[in-house]
Amino acid sequence: MSKQDLILLYGGRSAEREVSVLSAESVMRAIDYQAFSVQTYFITQSGDFIQTQAFEEKPADDEKLMTNDTVDWSKKVAPSAIYKEGAVVFPVLHGPMGEDGSIQGFLEVLKMPYVGCGILASSVAMDKITTKRVLESAGIPQVPYVAVVEGDDLEEKIAAIEANLSYPVFTKPSNMGSSVGISKSENQTELRTALELAFKYDSRVLVEQGVNAREIEVGLLGNYDVKSTLPGEVVKDVAFYDYDAKYIDNKITMAIPAQLDPEVVKTMRTNAEKAFRAIGGLGLARCDFFYTDKGEIFLNELNTMPGFTQWSMYPLLWDNMGLNYTDLITKLVELGKEVFQKHEAHLL
Repeated sequence: MSKQDLILLYGGRSAEREVSVLSAESVMRAIDYQAFSVQTYFITQSGDFIQTQAFEEKPADDEKLMTNDTVDWSKKVAPSAIYKEGAVVFPVLHGPMGEDGSIQGFLEVLKMPYVGCGILASSVAMDKITTKRVLESAGIPQVPYVAVVEGDDLEEKIAAIEANLSYPVFTKPSNMGSSVGISKSENQTELRTALELAFKYDSRVLVEQGVNAREIEVGLLGNYDVKSTLPGEVVKDVAFYDYDAKYIDNKITMAIPAQLDPEVVKTMRTNAEKAFRAIGGLGLARCDFFYTDKGEIFLNELNTMPGFTQWSMYPLLWDNMGLNYTDLITKLVELGKEVFQKHEAHLL
């Protein structure tokens, strides 16, 4: 039986490109090479496409993928050169220009099946402000917030923040993940600094009420019959779960499954599945919740291409459900092919 061609896209232009490399290296080692042939392409920080390694069997443990520091410009290709008839693309890309609908639209123009959510769900989930507004319409509880958009009267917005929220507050770029550009503010001076930082990453910024809460995450898998995992918990050794804590300093551990009351688990899984359907999700997502010391359950965000290293929460959640890392990748490719075939059938 011939192998399925799988194309890994990794790197990208966003501030999360380092996470993408880690995820892609984990995926390339976990793939079932009896079923797949793999070609990798690196997207540089400047947006160029570089043809990198191809694999017919599991690479050596010391095999590394190309990065911006080791790029071989002689391997640069036109973006459309990734096309191969019958291939499926796994866009192991995080953040803007990766999981915001842009690469998904590119792949649809190329008429290539791909892993994960489509254009609309990817763009909605990537924008924290839009996600909140969509989920509000679906009746899913969320942390109180104020949206600040470039061009707004900043003094009026700060007044609105202080009138509707109480310190501490968290300031986040609307279109960014992996805790990039997020700050905690205890007063107005810190809030102004936090807004300045967030606006370096996006022209839309979200300011949320700080809550004393456990951080709980639920994995989602499926297309039109989405299934959820038991929740896992992020256990922090630091007060604020920022980018360095997540990926550089490794100051977190995970409790899988999280120790929660069964009714809380049921509510989280139900709301996660409901949210996924509300945004039109397909393939996969990780749904993040706050479970406050008052017993409140707030949906924080949907991540349509969560960190995918072997030690990331999403694969570990499914491993706890009996679906190992290698089989999870195979399942995601099958789901991508299913969506592609359905979309093609809709083009009457």
